[in-house]
Amino acid sequence: MAGAGGLPAIPVALSSASVYPLAVHDAFALAQDLGYDGVEVMVTNNSVSQDPHQLSALSEHYELPILAIHAPTLLLTQQVWGRAWTKIEMSAAMAAEVGASTVVTHPPFRWQTGYAEEFPEGIARIATEYGVDIAVENMYPWKVRGREAKAYLPHWNPIPEPYERITWDFSHAAIAGMDSYEEIRTLGTRLAHVHLTDGTPNGRDEHLLPGQGQQRCAEALGHLAASAWDGVVAVEVSTRRAKGAGEREDWLAETLRFARKHLGH
Repeated sequence: MAGAGGLPAIPVALSSASVYPLAVHDAFALAQDLGYDGVEVMVTNNSVSQDPHQLSALSEHYELPILAIHAPTLLLTQQVWGRAWTKIEMSAAMAAEVGASTVVTHPPFRWQTGYAEEFPEGIARIATEYGVDIAVENMYPWKVRGREAKAYLPHWNPIPEPYERITWDFSHAAIAGMDSYEEIRTLGTRLAHVHLTDGTPNGRDEHLLPGQGQQRCAEALGHLAASAWDGVVAVEVSTRRAKGAGEREDWLAETLRFARKHLGH
């Protein structure tokens, strides 16, 4: 069944994070070659990822929609776009400009005082202003010498918080010891976006190919298809260990096949 714009009911996008350390244009090229339905752009230090005009040009050239923007709220992108609220607002503005319906963001870090306390109300206001979903991603506990360190405020788990829209990441769930299948079923309409990957509860953010870890990825995708979910599944796997472009392409093609099989495409 096709959705709006000729896309499948649940489109499968390629996250630009999946081609790291290659550039954004490589993500578009690979997505087109492999038959993905669109792209999720992670905003990084790469200038193209920050420029809506260049992103729109890539989208037009490769005939692939930009389905989500990942705000630069990682530790590695703390210097991108300055203050915390500026990151969220510029991401929302860029999403609206390039036609992406979703902005993915991480929960606030505990040292981001002011921003953290006002986060639920602030993202709701910005989402309304720009007409996009701002979907807060599930993270995981940080451990220092075997003990949990409080890295996020109020918490790494967005489910109990008053966020209207949530992004679910299977690798992060694995670290946290959570069952993605059960959590996705519980989230219902709060679930806006999915990062398809896998992991094991060994404390490392592995971003394995689905099926290589211990998460119930297949069951979760099957549930989304059966429940007529209207979000996007974005492939966010690590290909940094790939030996050349051929192996990276094979891994991303395999993940696309997995997604489409279990979504019933």
